[in-house]
Parts: sequence; structure tokens; C-alpha cells
Amino acid sequence: MKVDVFDFALPEELIALRPAEPRGASRLMVVHCGGKIEHARFSDLPRYLRAPDILLTNDTRVLPARLRGIRIARSTEARIELLLHRRLGADRYRALARPARKLQPGDRLELNGVPASVAAVEGGGMVEIVFGLAGAALDAAIQAAGEMPLPPYIASKRPADARDASDYQTVYADRVGSVASPTAGLHFTPQMFTALAAQGVERVHTTLHVGLGTFLPVTVEDTDLHRMHSEWGELSAAAAARLNATHAKGGRIAAVGTTSLRTLETATAGKGVIAPFQGETDIFIAPGYRFRAADLLLTNFHLPRSTLFMLVSAFMGLDVMQAAYAEAIRERYRFYSYGDACLLIPSHG
Repeated sequence: MKVDVFDFALPEELIALRPAEPRGASRLMVVHCGGKIEHARFSDLPRYLRAPDILLTNDTRVLPARLRGIRIARSTEARIELLLHRRLGADRYRALARPARKLQPGDRLELNGVPASVAAVEGGGMVEIVFGLAGAALDAAIQAAGEMPLPPYIASKRPADARDASDYQTVYADRVGSVASPTAGLHFTPQMFTALAAQGVERVHTTLHVGLGTFLPVTVEDTDLHRMHSEWGELSAAAAARLNATHAKGGRIAAVGTTSLRTLETATAGKGVIAPFQGETDIFIAPGYRFRAADLLLTNFHLPRSTLFMLVSAFMGLDVMQAAYAEAIRERYRFYSYGDACLLIPSHG
């Protein structure tokens, strides 16, 4: 399909720069099979779930991956910014550097007091960085020195601050490794999980460490030509067994966020059997994809021309999602990472 069909005009004032307060106070648009729309609050979510449904959440934890500092090389100093991408060892990371064009192997860096050096320079601004600390000491230094890697549409409007250290993590974040939050999960509170459990709706975790590809625009003109960046994910044997048991009992799997859904679909065979999974996934879901396991999707409102809007269009139908987003704009829903929630129910029942 042409990427242009996934475009739409969004008023800039609808881009949320802060989340709703308190956590869980956001609005909820519910989109049903055939395009029926309900306007609700996130606190109404239990109305749309029932036993033995199960929530699948992504327990990744966002690394404060943005480091700022200086390059000390060749008798000159220059400001440098790194966005850590993937850990390569106890003392090294692959990172996106800005500006990268003048970096050379051997250049020394001072990043908010953390010493480092450039081990290798790759294309596209990517570099390999070796730190002067390793293991737990490096972890602690990054936690102290790093900033939350807010998406460009927020970071261009304001700097990250102390509030983001909490706001940009889910309440169940556990396994460090993402450079972006699985933002559908930001709406949940312990009280919401208690309410859902009381009516027999369980939850289980998967992990997908969100990579730099989430920030990159689609640059091709046809979706058939797009290639996703790979990300590391895991679905345990115990989680797979619980999800299969839910389907066997007639329950629905509600994926919390596109990251959970992509991991689930990666782990599921053609006949709908969910298997344990650990490794890289570059699954790209666009209209024409046949879903294997996900029954419901809770997500936020996404960027035009993005792979995420393509995914929700595959889940519900492009016409349905175009109409839903037009309605969201008319009704002044808040968009993107800190915005409102959307529950997609593609079948009756």
C-alpha cells in the first residue's frame, strides 16, 4: 500500500506534552467492530473486559539513555549528545551520536561526569562507545547522569525533567533495556489492576526492549518496501501457557500496546498456538496481515504515516481507523506518548 494513505493532519495543540494527572485519568476511545465508537474514561476499562480475559503487558524499563557532554580530542572540545541504543558488553554500548560527523575512533568523551571513548564509528550517526566504568558501576552512573529519552515531538518543545523519570515509566516496569516507553501501559495504576483482578481478568508480562527504530520515520513510498529495525523480545514458557489456556477457556488476549502485540504475534504459529520466544523480532504489521493471537488492543493515538498507525489499521481496518482518528481530532483527544488511550475491539462478543 502507498504510505500516503496513512497520512492525516493533526493540530499541533493536540500533541500531549505531559500525561493526564493523576495517572489513569486519561480519556478512552473505544472502537468496535464495524466502526462504532464510544467515548469513555480510562477508569471505565473494566466495563469492556470480562473473565477469563487476560492482559498482556510489556515489562520493559526505559533506560535514561540520553547523555550529554563534550568530546575532548585533538586539542579541541565540542559538545556531544549520545542516545544509547544497545548494550554490547559490561562497559560498552552502541549509540546514536549528535553531531557524529567529526567523531573518530579514540576520541575521548566526558558525559555528565562519566568518562568514555569512541571505539568505532558506523554509518548513520551510530557509534560504539567504551565507558570508563563497567557492570553495576556503569548502570548506576547512567541512571544518575542520563535523561529520559523523550520522543522528538516532546523533546523539541521542552527538556526532560524529574517528573519524566516517573511519568515515562509504567508502574510495572522491570527489565531495563528500552529507549522509549511502551506508552499504552502508562495509563495503568495498581488500583486498576486490583479492579480487573476482582472481576477475573488476569495479566501476564512479555518483554520487548523498544529500540531507536521507534523514532525513525517511514521513508519509502510503499509499505512493501519498509523494513523494521529489529528489537529484542521474550515471552516465557509460563506466559505462553497462560495465554494458550485463556484462549482454550474462551477468553480474549488484550495486548497492552503495540510492543506487546508485536511480541505476541512473533511468538505465535500460523494455527494460533503461542510458543515461548526469545530473540530478535523485526515483525512489521500493516493492512493485509492476518492476526494469529491478539483479540483486543489497548494503545494510544499514533503519528501519521507511522508503522504504529499502519498496525492499528491492520487490526481494525484502514477506513475504521481513519474515521476514528478524525473523530478523535474533532473531540480533542490528546495524541501520542503522553496522550489518551484507545481500546480496539475488532470482533463481536
